[in-house]
Amino acid sequence: MTRLSVNINKWATLRNARGGNTPDLLLTATRIQEYGAEGITIHPRPDERHIRYQDAYDLKPIVHTEYNIEGNPIPSFLEMVLKIKPTQVTLVPDGPDALTSDHGWDVNTHQGFLQDVIGQFKEAGIRTSIFLDPDPALITGAVKTGADRIELYTEGYASQYGQDREKAIHPYHETALEAKRQGIGVNAGHDLNLQNIAFFAEHIPELLEVSIGHALICESIEKGLDNVVRMYLNRLKSDIE
Repeated sequence: MTRLSVNINKWATLRNARGGNTPDLLLTATRIQEYGAEGITIHPRPDERHIRYQDAYDLKPIVHTEYNIEGNPIPSFLEMVLKIKPTQVTLVPDGPDALTSDHGWDVNTHQGFLQDVIGQFKEAGIRTSIFLDPDPALITGAVKTGADRIELYTEGYASQYGQDREKAIHPYHETALEAKRQGIGVNAGHDLNLQNIAFFAEHIPELLEVSIGHALICESIEKGLDNVVRMYLNRLKSDIE
């Protein structure tokens, strides 16, 4: 069964807008897990415009499911992750001024760099994943980095879903098949929502985990956080029932 990890960055954005502690990020993470989500994801950036580095430390004892920390492995990020030792670290090649993640790694150009960083994380017992565009030709390079998993960057799928979902899913399906063949796990995330998540999960072989934040938070404003978490869980189960 595909695990649901909820990215709580936008809760931190809302908290930071008023300078206080409302909404309480730790309470939010606790409730999300109580509602059935199997993981919490955060993506701290150097400017700390949503998740702060201190949040990453404070969440450690709160997250009793899978704790996934995403980010570009700059020195401060590397140091933080090695101290916290989350369940998983997902490496994303976004610049400090990026509004949101918008591409995966060039695993051939950055192979040596990724091997070094991933080696440090794996030595510390942290599962590693790298953000990757949907292209089967990239899988061999991803495997060579030493990563345990890839996270498919799904913005392309989400943007094309309404026009031609079969065409939209094709490169993701093919990439996942190649990943399965070469023995590397598959996660996915970015712009997945209640409308497109079930079709995606049904067509990606052995999809281990999805990380969903922005859409889930927006949907929760209308429908309620507990309801939305359960709706995602039901859609992720639909491909095995």
